[in-house]
Amino acid sequence: MPAPLKLVDTTPQLPDAADAVVIGGGIVGVFAAYYLARRGLNVALVEKGRIGAEQSSRNWGWCRQQNRDARELPMATKSLDLWERFAAESGEVTGFRRCGLLYLSNSEEELAGWARWRDFARTVGVTTHMLDSAQATERGRATGKPWKGGVFSPSDGTADPASAAPAVARAILKLGGTVHQSCAARGIETEGGRLSGVVTEHGTIRTKTAVLAGGAWASSFCRQLDIRFPQASVRSSILAVSPGAIGLPDALHTAAVSVTRRADGGYTLAISGRGRVDPTPQQLRFAPQFLPMFARRWRSLARGGLEGLRSGHESLTRWRIDAPTPMERMRILDPAVDKATIRLTHSRAVELLPDLKNTSIAAAWAGYIDSTPDGVPCIGEIATIPGFILAAGFSGHGFGIGPGAGHLIADIVTGDEPIVDPRAYHPDRFRKSVWGKVADF
Repeated sequence: MPAPLKLVDTTPQLPDAADAVVIGGGIVGVFAAYYLARRGLNVALVEKGRIGAEQSSRNWGWCRQQNRDARELPMATKSLDLWERFAAESGEVTGFRRCGLLYLSNSEEELAGWARWRDFARTVGVTTHMLDSAQATERGRATGKPWKGGVFSPSDGTADPASAAPAVARAILKLGGTVHQSCAARGIETEGGRLSGVVTEHGTIRTKTAVLAGGAWASSFCRQLDIRFPQASVRSSILAVSPGAIGLPDALHTAAVSVTRRADGGYTLAISGRGRVDPTPQQLRFAPQFLPMFARRWRSLARGGLEGLRSGHESLTRWRIDAPTPMERMRILDPAVDKATIRLTHSRAVELLPDLKNTSIAAAWAGYIDSTPDGVPCIGEIATIPGFILAAGFSGHGFGIGPGAGHLIADIVTGDEPIVDPRAYHPDRFRKSVWGKVADF
């Protein structure tokens, strides 16, 4: 079933022209459009389905610095401040709060890894507290079990996936931007080698700047423009339980299961890293670049089925811009839930936190987590198409760092001082394949 989601009004009329067009209404796309609109640009946001309906409403809701890749950490830190600032600026509610994130473990190896990250985090001003056995057991008292140790990251927090992207879209409308749902972008137009327009199913918007924040669809869209963007998706299944459990941590991670308090008082339950890989032509195309990542995660990944082929988001086909595209045939990626994972997740959660027996399963859903070979997003202008900016491949981290990514995109578009160093995110890092050859962008 679809993940819970709040709906947003659609602007009835597509503009003839805009200063910038953002393609994709997930958390990265809406924040990019928001920060562009705040700088006075005339912005149009186009989304083939509903705002936030794909992975932006299907995640845990964690907004964290803890255990981030060193390249992502500066953006994660900035994003936490921006989550807070957005509420004050816009008056909209995303559910963000710095409730702290709790990690518990009985693995010496895992604890040692967390300690190493803590030592690194200190060098960049990030506070995280290693917990000894007594402290971890006390903080994890809802489990009723002893723990060897853990981590508590007090400045991290959560936001509400059902509310966040719609809240930002409403803020865009307040700033004079336009939001167009059920409006797929089919392609772009160029003039003199530079981007000059975005072609949608309802007409063309003249513009010199377009941002592709297409999530799991981004690589297929790039292929239409002869841009090689290595991307692969994993189908992840999670569930929500009703309110009723008392005394649980707001956000808890263990190797067995992770638990997050929801805005309605219920909890989201998930097994970190677990998913199915649905074979698709695109995955075969980029397999050499993704084999190292899949090899590291082989214990948590299983082979999927035909969901990816049916969804059409990882196709190698070329589509016409004057006819319906795969995005119009699949407005919202809503893949089948892995029922075995749901059963396992629920049983592990009830075993870990006995008070969850006082709840019932309220919903279960699946979503596609789009990844890059190195697990770090691609954000940057494509050299072969000036004015075209790629922002995709967030590898399951996009929700938490969405505000920082959107701010950086706006910085790139307007030429302002970037909120973080953009070089680590530029798509050019994937121009060389695993065989050492240069791939055409």
